[in-house]
Amino acid sequence: MGARERFLAGAEAVGLTPEILRFPEGTRTAEEAAAAVGCELGQIVKSLVFLCDGRPVLALTSGANRVDTKRLGTVLGGRITRADADGVREATGYAIGGTPPFGHAQPLRAVVDPALLSYDVVWAAAGTPDTVFELTPGELVQASGAEIADFAAA
Repeated sequence: MGARERFLAGAEAVGLTPEILRFPEGTRTAEEAAAAVGCELGQIVKSLVFLCDGRPVLALTSGANRVDTKRLGTVLGGRITRADADGVREATGYAIGGTPPFGHAQPLRAVVDPALLSYDVVWAAAGTPDTVFELTPGELVQASGAEIADFAAA
């Protein structure tokens, strides 16, 4: 099963039927994704995998923000390091730049940046570095099982 099919199966499992938009020029970075869909940078969901005391965790961050790893560690109660590309693929089943906010290879503790909650809709990766989908912040929180926590760099 390819990344697109795994993503759609993961979406269906959480009650979503997203429309996937593909941009051959790529949506790997938040800036590229915002330009492709024509939205504000802050509406892009960055699905970033970190390790908390060696266990993979997911930080769903607004495209306009950066993660403060010390703050994230305080929220999650451990020491934070960034997962490498192999670690991201092992934990999620997806490559960096294409990691969706749910439907991963293993259950991940997730936190969501409250900045994303101020938008009517947000955009996230749909399994590949050139696909995205739209959802509401409420759907994002529910589908990812994320807790809302402030971990962005000041």
